[in-house]
Amino acid sequence: MRRAVTRTRENLSESIGGIIALTREIDESTLVSLEPLLLAADVGATTTSIVLESLRQRALRVGIEGGEQLKTLLKAELQKVLDGVARPIPHPGAPPEVIMMVGVNGTGKTTTTGKLAAYFTAQHRTVLLCAADTFRAAAIEQLEVWATRSGVPLIKTKQGGDPSAALYDACSAAKARGSQVLIVDTAGRLHTKTDLMKELDKMRRTAEKLVPGAPHQTLLVMDATTGQNGLTQARLFTEAARVTGIVLTKLDGTAKGGIVLAIATELGLPVVYAGTGEKLEDLIPFDSKSFIDSLID
Repeated sequence: MRRAVTRTRENLSESIGGIIALTREIDESTLVSLEPLLLAADVGATTTSIVLESLRQRALRVGIEGGEQLKTLLKAELQKVLDGVARPIPHPGAPPEVIMMVGVNGTGKTTTTGKLAAYFTAQHRTVLLCAADTFRAAAIEQLEVWATRSGVPLIKTKQGGDPSAALYDACSAAKARGSQVLIVDTAGRLHTKTDLMKELDKMRRTAEKLVPGAPHQTLLVMDATTGQNGLTQARLFTEAARVTGIVLTKLDGTAKGGIVLAIATELGLPVVYAGTGEKLEDLIPFDSKSFIDSLID
């Protein structure tokens, strides 16, 4: 995590350090000077306002004794934002656990699906992949490569085929084989006039018919480098696809890792996994304390 947020930390911690070094008494001007730093890290206007108001009230009530205490309190407030949307992952009583991966094309959804398969395999869980992105050219072939790399079987259909039919076959196969986890790669857009959200809803109903409670997780894949722009697209998916958590990719490629906090406030969803590089193993479970400690030295 520390390596992944290096660029954000270098910008944010250095700037905060500059303020702290020049400050003996924490007053309104100190708090005002923090605002552009948090906004520059893509923490978001709403989150920034909430955090600074909380610090302001603390300063008025009991005071803040110097820069180091301000930094400690800032970290605590930021973590409170993340912990406020944290929720336990709903694992089913009996396998398979069905995980649907959703999101617009270009966010790294198929790559993340392959990495997640490798992550579960490393935990000694049996995994089956489903190539239900049947509309994007080469999506099935791309997932086949990741299935081979992570050493897991793949259920697929031909390009342009019915994604719900592919999912039906995959759910049946997962039950028959006793697979513990079924990860479903879905389309980011359709080449037809069919509404994408209706297609995802149809897939969800298909899964539920075969596996009680499925999909148990619906993970929205977001690209950290798109920052606030990605939130607009994300809202459409969270409303229509019943998203339970976020996978934030390319966290290592941005100086605006504060988007994690904006996601919590704006979408009310936890980041569950973070992409930290291009290698197969570069996907880690998200931990709020580790993230905040890595973000601000």
